[in-house]
Amino acid sequence: MADTNRAHVTNDTAGRVLTITRLFNAPPAVVFAAFANPKRMMQWLGPRDYPATQVEADFRVGGKWRACLDSAATGRKLWHGGVYQQIVPNRTLAFTFAWDQEDGRPGNETLVHITFEDQAAKTLMTFRQSVFETAESCDGHVTGWNSAFDRLEALLARE
Repeated sequence: MADTNRAHVTNDTAGRVLTITRLFNAPPAVVFAAFANPKRMMQWLGPRDYPATQVEADFRVGGKWRACLDSAATGRKLWHGGVYQQIVPNRTLAFTFAWDQEDGRPGNETLVHITFEDQAAKTLMTFRQSVFETAESCDGHVTGWNSAFDRLEALLARE
């Protein structure tokens, strides 16, 4: 079982698949809502040093989402987005994910698949993102997502 203070990360497929498991001290409906509502996402999305400054989402299967992470140190903006593939309220969420390239076109597209499992009024979240172009790109997302999930955990603890 996951520990609420640590993420357990595994890489497979030559280090190009990322899986993070976290136990949040909130029921699945609350954790799921943090992913479904753009205003809530603004409160936790992005690493501590690159928080989201814009989030837009048409939260339905086939709907698009888009977000901008903004460097607290340099002001550099990192745009990314995708399309919702699967939505089962409070249980499952899947969407594509791609960083914008310099010319504005999407880069390598990965698939994010998240499950939210009830664990006695807590949520066991399993986050899987695949397939990255390189193991190095996958490794970079380990730190970013864990920092974002730390921010989500702190947000949930304040409520």
